[in-house]
Amino acid sequence: MANTNIDRETLRELADEGNETALDQLADLADAADGLGELSELLDEGSMRAGFLLTRRAAATGDLRELQRIADAGYDEAGDELNRLLKAPADGHWD
Repeated sequence: MANTNIDRETLRELADEGNETALDQLADLADAADGLGELSELLDEGSMRAGFLLTRRAAATGDLRELQRIADAGYDEAGDELNRLLKAPADGHWD
């Protein structure tokens, strides 16, 4: 049976030691708590899960600048999403 009561401090220690699964868990916890600042910090630490979660949020709101920032931080899929949004017609129709 999986332990679902792992505390943030333990996850942080594991993440600091290079455990990517712990880093992903921290990103999921930050996302659930609407911790955008923490997600951004996790992305800066190299968490691709944080990049995915931030990209999903930015794409949903059409935040092009945030998508660029996420892409610049190393999450390439944010750049793909940014390009997709930039190429889409503003009103849904090409004239």
